[in-house]
Amino acid sequence: MAAGVAQILLFCGLVCACVPLLGGHMARVYRGEHTFLEPIAGPLERVTYRLLRIDPQQGQDWKAYARSLIAFSLVGWLALLLILRTQTLHPLNPQGFHSPTWDVSFNNVSSFVTNTNWQYYGGETTMSYFSQMAGLAVQNFLSAAVGVAVAVAFIRGLVARKTAAGPALGNFWQDLVRTTYYVLLPISIVAAIVLVSQGTLQTLGATVSGIARGPVASQEAIKELGTNGGGFFNVNSAFPFENPTGLSNFVEMFLIVCIPASMTYTYGRMVGSRRQGWAIFAAMGALFLASVAIIYVAELSPTAAQHAAGIAGANFEGKDLRFGISGSALWTALTTVTSCGAVNAALESLTPIGGLVPMINLGYGESVFGGVGTGLYTMLLYVLLAVFIGGLMVGRTPEFLGKKIEPHEIRLVTAGVLVTPLTVLLGAGAALATKYGAPSISASGPQGFSEMLYAYLTQANNNGSAFAGYTGYDQPEPGNIGAHGITFADVLGGLAMLGGRFLPIVLVLAVAGALASKRVTPAGLGTLRTDTPTFVVLLVGVVILIGALTFFPAFLLGPVAQGLTERLF
Repeated sequence: MAAGVAQILLFCGLVCACVPLLGGHMARVYRGEHTFLEPIAGPLERVTYRLLRIDPQQGQDWKAYARSLIAFSLVGWLALLLILRTQTLHPLNPQGFHSPTWDVSFNNVSSFVTNTNWQYYGGETTMSYFSQMAGLAVQNFLSAAVGVAVAVAFIRGLVARKTAAGPALGNFWQDLVRTTYYVLLPISIVAAIVLVSQGTLQTLGATVSGIARGPVASQEAIKELGTNGGGFFNVNSAFPFENPTGLSNFVEMFLIVCIPASMTYTYGRMVGSRRQGWAIFAAMGALFLASVAIIYVAELSPTAAQHAAGIAGANFEGKDLRFGISGSALWTALTTVTSCGAVNAALESLTPIGGLVPMINLGYGESVFGGVGTGLYTMLLYVLLAVFIGGLMVGRTPEFLGKKIEPHEIRLVTAGVLVTPLTVLLGAGAALATKYGAPSISASGPQGFSEMLYAYLTQANNNGSAFAGYTGYDQPEPGNIGAHGITFADVLGGLAMLGGRFLPIVLVLAVAGALASKRVTPAGLGTLRTDTPTFVVLLVGVVILIGALTFFPAFLLGPVAQGLTERLF
């Protein structure tokens, strides 16, 4: 146990050390300041603007920013759909894979464009190398860059000063390009080299003796860094070709959280108060550490099945002995507080309490580190709610960074916070209450309910991890025709992912636009400070009450009922 705790503490220490370094670099990138990557990335950036005929200096208000983002995402969606529906025409298809069915393709395209990477298929048995690289890996970069761009635009809305020219949130195309060239690509290249050095596969060679191969390391790096999570192989990062050693496991976990954690510092630098950034980091870190501790302690205990079989000790079912309980618990917490979804252990094999924590993490709605960019702007919505509640408690008009928070902003914030839980509950209700959802549910009782609920929690929250069991995939017919879909689950899941991604983004940009148009007033004696330990406690309380307790009745029917059933019987 001491070694496991030491590993967790070492990991957390390295993340804390990374935050000001990477966060400071990103602040310079988005403020247009010189960075050490300028000699390499600068020419690429300028060429890209010329090719796309973009004026990066042309500011956009929130509506123009949102239109650009949605148009870009739509084009990406259509391009990826074309790639997946034409696999028989692809180069780099040594296995001769056919295209998945239309419904699996719809779900998969929606999944990767929304940074979810939920997969109803096995990558190594379904996707050509061309689809993996030119389709899925490209969207791993672009969908991550979109999330960061929205967070940066939101920060600009918070600090904008009202001018005669009108409020501007920056330029979406510039934010997209700079995120890709100055942040995602450089780190991914270094990370891929490190992973290859550890034994992660990287080849264009065909399957050998029934063993699948492929260009794994290059996709693995951005899969984790961009909090994407979609595995080249069906068993994801539990497979040695993706995650061969303890060091690669540690590196991949670090990649998952480094950008979401560091963006809190970027936020602090851009608003002119590093204490503001550290306060948000502290709130995120407290909720994350609590989830790690609970999962770790829960998995150190045997399950009811182990008791019945006379087996003592920790619950190693579904876990890789190379990584142990600590490595699995840390990864499970990381992948569910972020929107990554990658796994190195089977979530459905966790103890009931250990399995409850990932669900609670998803219930927070990507506010605890979350996806790249997504986590910051979601937590900032909770900050605005906390400020509003704190203002009501002291009887003053709520203010944040010198701007008054009024009913219009709170209506938008409330909608932004609740739209994803509503998507989850409506999707899960439709799957449970109609005959069309039944073919996707393989288990019975609380376990089956947990698997179904988790599927819509993870899809609507753009996470992509799975409790297994709930499926949108039938076994392919003879002749290698590709994945055969369960249409209801594929279509409903795809719609949940699209709604869970773009509805909050539009609402967040609307909040940013509303705040950007406000005048800044100096802080007074009654202004609620948002950079103190007291506010951190208030913020954590708001996240728990609104984020997790929204799903409390549903959690009772799933993992809680399963835990009680195991103890009683």
